[in-house]
Amino acid sequence: MKLYISIDMEGITGLVDATFVDSSKYNYTRGQRIMTAEANHVIETAFASGCREVVVNDSHSKMNNLLIEELHPETQLISGDVKPFSMVQGLDASFAGAAFLGYHTRAARKGVMSHTMIFGVRNMYIGDHAIGEMGFNAYVAGHYGVPVLLVAGDDETAQEAEELIPGVTTAIVKKRISRTSALCLTPEKSGQLLREKAAAAIASRDRVKPLTPPERPVLSIEFANYGQAEWAHLMPGTTIDEQSPIVTFQAKDVLEAYQAMLVMTELAMRTSFC
Repeated sequence: MKLYISIDMEGITGLVDATFVDSSKYNYTRGQRIMTAEANHVIETAFASGCREVVVNDSHSKMNNLLIEELHPETQLISGDVKPFSMVQGLDASFAGAAFLGYHTRAARKGVMSHTMIFGVRNMYIGDHAIGEMGFNAYVAGHYGVPVLLVAGDDETAQEAEELIPGVTTAIVKKRISRTSALCLTPEKSGQLLREKAAAAIASRDRVKPLTPPERPVLSIEFANYGQAEWAHLMPGTTIDEQSPIVTFQAKDVLEAYQAMLVMTELAMRTSFC
């Protein structure tokens, strides 16, 4: 059995604000160590539960945060930027399941450091369904027939996951107080929880069905500022709402929608404010 792990940073225990997740800030190296430890808890449990291969995709910011020298030696790590499929790079039909670690809630929802890809996105939709990074990534997994077995993060992230993926196992390593504060488990306690939850998720993997994406999905992104929408609209094939900062793209499948989202958000980040 092969397990795929996508690991973000905002949902790791003890990491509550930008000082832990921004490489230019003073708490970042602490964040790296705690993140790497949380990855190892799940990786080691996966191998102990019968997995023969574990691939970990570093999915935060420049995607080079994990300390490879401290990872379980049998782990394969996808590291660095730019990746054609970003947070789900390397995911394909050969995997029996996926785990999303260190995840956070989507923009416009409560949660520690909640956002969707960039801080200029207010809402993102596939059809009429609002989704965030977790939902979009789960749809890509579903495209390949891969179920999301485990989601770890704060309590709001767990709720979002359970609404999205019936039967998913969740691990709550911290409870939101505000967007930049939380009641956190210590790394030792979060490690115990992650091992228990990972073992349970793998053991009950047959109960979780892949999240099937819609055929020919329509992607809509509502930006915070109309200038961001104008930049995103430079991508061929998009339409822009004349009355609100919403850009829409008709995709042939969820993979094309995902790459369109990456291009549109990257363009939107070029907006300057004075």
